[in-house]
Amino acid sequence: MRGVSSRVELSGLSFAYDGQPPLFCGLQAHMHGGQSWALTGPSGSGKSTLLGLIAGWEQPSSGAVNRVGVNRTAWIFQNPHGQPHRAAVDHVIYPLAAAGSSRADALEEATHILDLFGLTAVAERAFSSLSGGEAQRLMLARAVATKADLLLVDEPTAQLDRAAAEVVNGVLRHLAMRGAIVIVATHDAQTMNACEYRLDLEGLRRRNASSTR
Repeated sequence: MRGVSSRVELSGLSFAYDGQPPLFCGLQAHMHGGQSWALTGPSGSGKSTLLGLIAGWEQPSSGAVNRVGVNRTAWIFQNPHGQPHRAAVDHVIYPLAAAGSSRADALEEATHILDLFGLTAVAERAFSSLSGGEAQRLMLARAVATKADLLLVDEPTAQLDRAAAEVVNGVLRHLAMRGAIVIVATHDAQTMNACEYRLDLEGLRRRNASSTR
């Protein structure tokens, strides 16, 4: 299993934009390989910001994010971005080939990954011709191909119907079972239930507010 010794530790984590009240204060969590986490809370509660802090793209106002044994991170954004004129399958082949697989082996594995997400029928279609839901699933498929220890996923089912969302949630669960740390920012109750742990930023904010009264 990949990543079973990896972990992300949030220690007293706080963040505020200049001149704004804190999005969250004193956040504590220990996330280990093999676990899936749902980050929940309304829009503006700091879910995407927290993903940025965990990725190291943002710096906390106080506290720390410690990543131990995390060699590769994949971030799947809410709005998918791909190369417009490249075929869907090429987006999944590229990280496999970059890791050293031959073209034939990369194509075989990419085809299998696309099948996991129900994308076999659009494998040869250009990215620009995909629907929003297909493009979102393709970005998840590309992230799977990177074999990351840490997957940061922002609203993965927002553009999907229920059947496609079930497929995506099942794959994310499977990746955690194989040893990755999977952290998903979501409003979707189905996705929350698919994750083993939950970190509710709105609940944390309310608790912090009541403790200062």
